[in-house]
Amino acid sequence: MKLSEYVDHDATGLASLVRTGQVTPLQLTRLAREAHDAVNPCINAVIEFYEDAETVAGADGGHFYGVPFLRKDVGAAETNRLQECGSRLFKGCRPQTESYFFRRARDAGLRTIGRTTLPELGTSGMSESIASGITGNPWNLKRSAGGSSAGSAAAVAAGITPIAHGSDGGGSIRIPASWCGLVGLNPSRGRISGGPNKQDASFGFGREFVLCRTVRDMAAALDVFSGPHPGDPFVIVQPNRSYVAELSQPTGRLRVGVARTKWGAVDLEPEVLQAVNTVASLLEEMGHIVWDVDPPYESAERTRISLGRSTLGANSLEDAARAAGRTISADTLEPINLKLYESVRNSPRIPMGNLLEDIRRFRFHVGEAVEAYDILLTPTMPIVAPPHGGIYCTTNPTLSAVEFMEANTALYQYLGVFNVSGHPSVSLPLAHSADGLPIGLQIVGRFGDEATLVRISRDLEEACPWRHRRPKVRAA
Repeated sequence: MKLSEYVDHDATGLASLVRTGQVTPLQLTRLAREAHDAVNPCINAVIEFYEDAETVAGADGGHFYGVPFLRKDVGAAETNRLQECGSRLFKGCRPQTESYFFRRARDAGLRTIGRTTLPELGTSGMSESIASGITGNPWNLKRSAGGSSAGSAAAVAAGITPIAHGSDGGGSIRIPASWCGLVGLNPSRGRISGGPNKQDASFGFGREFVLCRTVRDMAAALDVFSGPHPGDPFVIVQPNRSYVAELSQPTGRLRVGVARTKWGAVDLEPEVLQAVNTVASLLEEMGHIVWDVDPPYESAERTRISLGRSTLGANSLEDAARAAGRTISADTLEPINLKLYESVRNSPRIPMGNLLEDIRRFRFHVGEAVEAYDILLTPTMPIVAPPHGGIYCTTNPTLSAVEFMEANTALYQYLGVFNVSGHPSVSLPLAHSADGLPIGLQIVGRFGDEATLVRISRDLEEACPWRHRRPKVRAA
């Protein structure tokens, strides 16, 4: 297989070639290395390609048999592999616990061959940090690849691997999926176990999954990574059939709520709104019933929850720094993360009961607001990928902690709401701007109903195919 052929296949396609003997897992790993060497100097997406990548273990079988895979450098961990969280504070740290996520990856035949960049601690939705530098967007290197799953998205878009690990606590899979032209699903709360040591992380806001190029890879990844483990706080309703099987099922007639107005302080760019209107009309042509939907929450509520969670984040950061033998200072943390930490240490503690009640009330109101719809159609982001730098980066020294949180609520206005509520949501690369930048649109499903998201995503992929679109920086 040539590199030009490798980059044209999705993960399901490559695994099929392995099963039929047309290519071997070792050959795929070497092609991933060749792709990495060709494009990574431009995009800076992979911070470590494992020296022992050619001997990495993976099951001889499984849906993704032999497919190269990359790990975001935070969240789910591999035993004794570096996990530095994009921060100088954790330089050289090696977890001693294997996450269930990577056990499932290995059992599915995936070969994890390296780790990818992210903004420090995953705090920002941009693609730069002091520790790792700037990760360029393969569609335009001067633009952000999004975050916090920045390197994973850029690597998949540029063809290093067809699928990569991501995590999403407020949009961190869907932001880079939107700006890099990928499929990015944030599953329902509880769908993917965070065990053995991070079950229902951050009140269930944070979830592990993947970034990929096709809906069939998304469906297969749901089959691979879904399922409860001992110690999980609850077991979500399990699917009636495999998610791959859902690809051959009819969608039915859906009630669709469409967000044509802004849900935060940042205005929708005209091309983003045009994309929403175009896809809403397409859904009507498919026979679905479409209504406009109002914002289901108040921005101040969302910001208050974010600030409340900062208290817990500061405590856990302190504990982690102590375990790593490090101190928290300007030498180990970027300006915004240091301000967030210091603002918590210097402010009256928010009672845990108050925070839990804020979250409960928020979930209740959002749940009531979207109950009338089978799915929602929203922009993923109100803007196309911005230039590097700016107020949304944790390297920015000009904002206070509160101003940074308010800016995040404004920009990621369609995303974090569903991390709090627990609804599944997927960004699909359904449009492009006039100057060639991807525009992702978000489909939100009912809690626990990834099956409907798989079917409607398949329909939209068939109606608005995107595989022919190519970024400017691409292996081969």
